[in-house]
Amino acid sequence: MPQLRVFYDGACPLCQKEISVYQRADRAQAIEWCDVSDPRNTALPLPREALLARFHVQQMNGQLISGARGFIQVWRQLPGWRWLALPASMPGVPTLMEWAYLGFLRVRPAMQRLFRR
Repeated sequence: MPQLRVFYDGACPLCQKEISVYQRADRAQAIEWCDVSDPRNTALPLPREALLARFHVQQMNGQLISGARGFIQVWRQLPGWRWLALPASMPGVPTLMEWAYLGFLRVRPAMQRLFRR
């Protein structure tokens, strides 16, 4: 049974590459993967535009977590990635990761254009 639901932009080549790495690691099927760019996915906890704008995960209790803290939740579920969740969860580290993620979001459109070529 999934422990986490991940919302990702399947139309983003860069995002899709990263998610496919995680999906291959998810042999226990601990994560439910939801491609928000697919219009058939309508049971969304936030407007589609909000989910496409940044990375979101939803815990089974319904709590939404976004950005760097969302990635930490994914890593906690995946063998081979759990080791990364521990240092990433140390005080101050999620904040630094979030700053880096916000920087990435600013250059994401340009990076998407490069990956589409």
